[in-house]
This record gives sequence, C-alpha cells and structure tokens, in this order.
Amino acid sequence: MNWIDKLSAIEPLEDAEFDAALVAAMQEAAAARGGLASIRFSTPTFKEYTTSEIQGCGKNSFPAFSVTAGACALDCDHCQAKILEPMIPATTPEMLDAKVRDLVLLQDLQGFLLSGGSNRRNEIKYEKYYPVIEKLKRDFPHLKIAIHSALLDERRARLMESAGVDTAMMDVIGAQETIREVYHLERSVDDFEATLAALCATRMEVVPHIVIGLHYGRLLGEANALDICARHGIHSLVLVVVMPFYARAGTFVTPSAHDVGRIFLEARQRLAEKPVLLGCARPPGMHKRIVDAYAVMAGLDGIAFPAEGVIGVCEAIGRPFEQQHACCSIKVGGSFDPRAKSACVVESAVAG
Repeated sequence: MNWIDKLSAIEPLEDAEFDAALVAAMQEAAAARGGLASIRFSTPTFKEYTTSEIQGCGKNSFPAFSVTAGACALDCDHCQAKILEPMIPATTPEMLDAKVRDLVLLQDLQGFLLSGGSNRRNEIKYEKYYPVIEKLKRDFPHLKIAIHSALLDERRARLMESAGVDTAMMDVIGAQETIREVYHLERSVDDFEATLAALCATRMEVVPHIVIGLHYGRLLGEANALDICARHGIHSLVLVVVMPFYARAGTFVTPSAHDVGRIFLEARQRLAEKPVLLGCARPPGMHKRIVDAYAVMAGLDGIAFPAEGVIGVCEAIGRPFEQQHACCSIKVGGSFDPRAKSACVVESAVAG
C-alpha cells in the first residue's frame, strides 16, 4: 500500500495536505535503502512537553544553561534572543557549578547544554567556564556536556575539547546574504566552514545545525550548507526550520512544509552514512505535523519534541521508534535496549 494512502487514515493528519510525489519519492528511497531503521524521539527537559502519543519526563535530566542569560549582541532577525529565554541563567562559573551539582543530587541530571548569546563577531567566550566543566566531569563522569560553539578558531576548539566537552554544535550558513542581512554579521561563509573544520579536528562529536528558511523564510544557501557539512567528518547533522513568530512582524514567511521535506530527503541522500536529525525549532500547528511526518518518511534518524501523529506515521509505514529525554544532538545512557523499561522511556514493538 502506498504511504500517501496510509497517511489519510491517521487521525491527527486527516486535514493535512501532503505532496504525493514527494511522499512517493521518500517511499522509493526507503525501499532502495532496504527499509528504515529505528527513529529516536528526543524530549529534552528544558521545556515541558506532552502529546497524546508521547509523554515528557518530570525530571530535569538534561537542561540548557545560558552563560549570558537572555542577552545577545547580534539580535538576529529570526531570533531576537528569544531562544535564550527558556534556558537557565549561568552568568558566572560559580553559578553553573552550583546549579549543576544541585540538579545531579535532586533531579538525576544526565547532562546539560551550555549556550549563550554571541558578541558582535558571533563568538561566545566560554574560557572561564572550562575549569568548572573539567571538575564536573571529574566528579560526575556520567555527565554528557553539549555546547553551542558559535564561531571559533583551532586554538579555542582545542581548549573546548580539553575541558571535557562531549558534543560541539554550531550553525552552518551557506549564503553570504543571510550572514549579513539576517545575522547582522560581518563574517564570511568561509568563517563558518573554518569553524566546522576546527571542531572536526578534535575528538569531540561535532553536530552542525542548518536552519531551513533562515533567509526570511526563503530557501537560500541550504544546499551549500549541506555541501559544507558533507566535506567534513561530522558526527551528525541537525536540521531545524525557521520560526517566524520570533521575528518582527512582516519580515519572515513560513517556509513551505513540502520544501522542508525536500531538504530532508536531500540531506538523507547527501549524508547517507551520518545521522540526520530534526531539532527543536520549527513552526507549530499543522505545519509541524506535516514536517514531522516528512522527517519520519524521509528516513531522518531522530526528531526533537515530535508532533501529534508521528507515532501513527511510524506504525503506518512499519518504522520502529524509541524515546530519550536528552538533547537530540547527544545520546545519553548508551545504546537503546528494547527490553528495558522505565518511567521515562517508551519503546515501539513495530517491526522494521
């Protein structure tokens, strides 16, 4: 049975409009790969989450900290620093140390994301935090630490690695116009690729992000960003979709969900041997349901905060799934064991 016909029987998607040709291309690509492997649904605990299909976790096991609280010097058009608002402020190393230790004792902390607002050169000065990270890793070896690197050079990448950071994340932008107009930044596409190369020269797992529709909702530079990621030894790739409600009214349009789905399929084909994940940021509502369904069918390896209907899509096309309460860029707790059960993990018995 064709996938497009199966989608119409999924209640949360009964009003969704899919591109039949795109769905057929995804089904054909999946068959050529011999089927689809298990997909991971990530529900990190830096925001509350629940759907009728998947429950969040009450423990704060993988929070996000911001070293600048809500401040950012760039004030990019797509974000205006609003993405920092849900993060826990950690504006001094002492504050980070105390909050992490409290969460280890009280909330079974498994790891955390360290982020913050950039300076005018899209750099974040983490150096004073590295002694704290070293000590936390020494005292709690199980902690997995992810960091948004922003732009940096080889020396600073090595310092990050030496501190014990497990996963380094950065945005890869493939269009000079987007860097200048959206980010208000006088840096080049080459600077972003040089940062990626510097990070990939370390032992850290490097997980670049590509924001689909970053140029005011239009596709511009996404293909080049995929080229950049394909040229380097990354661990995995995270795709997100620009969220216009963070922007000033009238400046952005919402990218077509079908265009987003085509990027998913292209990314899956370009990075066939690498995990490709759908990250937290994407427009809500029916757009999200369609985008997430495309992510499942395109063969992406994970989705953060999945929309209503994704379990139905997995069941309809015979794709197994798992859930973890961690950032989609980092895997916590080792390999998935379908026999293990806990209050904070769900599994699927769907045959692959």
